[in-house]
Amino acid sequence: MNSYHTPVLLGESIKGLNIKKNGIYIDATFGGGGHSKEILKNLSSKGRLVAFDRDCDALINNDFGDSNFTFINENFEHLKKFLKNIGIEKVHGIHADLGVSSHQIDSPERGFSYRFNSSLDMRMNKNNEVDASFIVNKYSKNMLTEIFNNYADLKIGKKISNEIQKYRTSKLIKSTFDLNDAISHLFSKKFLNKNLSRVYQAIRIEVNQEVKSLKSLLKQSSELLVPGGRLCIISYHSIEDRMVKRFIKNGDFNSEVTKDFYGNSILDFKIIGKLIRPKDAEIKLNKRSRSAILRVAEKI
Repeated sequence: MNSYHTPVLLGESIKGLNIKKNGIYIDATFGGGGHSKEILKNLSSKGRLVAFDRDCDALINNDFGDSNFTFINENFEHLKKFLKNIGIEKVHGIHADLGVSSHQIDSPERGFSYRFNSSLDMRMNKNNEVDASFIVNKYSKNMLTEIFNNYADLKIGKKISNEIQKYRTSKLIKSTFDLNDAISHLFSKKFLNKNLSRVYQAIRIEVNQEVKSLKSLLKQSSELLVPGGRLCIISYHSIEDRMVKRFIKNGDFNSEVTKDFYGNSILDFKIIGKLIRPKDAEIKLNKRSRSAILRVAEKI
């Protein structure tokens, strides 16, 4: 299981969920199954765990054999719909690790990493029609600029889209190395890998509609969680974390608290503790955990 993906902030996540042994819990991002396995350890035979993952590759990790475990090969964007299909309307906890799995990053054919020369794919769900190649070759310059400005934490989105436009006029950008060739000269050698990572991050977010999916998950969590139920979200970049923070704190994705007609605050959650980052010992064992941020909230 660890060869597929090492679970991040595992102990902290379990503590944050405050698991009731007979409760119903959701692992919205099954991946390598590490978080799910630990949640199951804390449940009795009367408890239940439902795990979601849209990546078919995650199916290889569904070998638990527990009668109280259900795996659903779907996007967590449709959480409520699929839970209703199996007779679940309320849950006691929802956990999501929003990172790309080590398996996805380290599989060259998936096209998630600038390190391997492979086709530009980046789809979490291989059945989706739109892949990274479609975006870099077919999106307008303005659309690309918006993606890089919003999702890459970079201030040169227009320059990046200009270089992609120039490159694709003479040659289609079919591979990761084609994309690297088109834009690498924009960055200093010292920060090249970091900036390429951010560009790939932005394209991946667009390919998989990750912002839309996260907004949907957070909104559904308000409806699904019982009072006292816990929401635990691990994010890895400022776009995701800002959304999670605002939703928990303000009840929406705006910077101000949502209020009713009379000016009273409308809040569904209370914040539990401060944001949690991996300790040095975890980062030493798993470098990819270094940017992780866990936020925990409780349904009011």
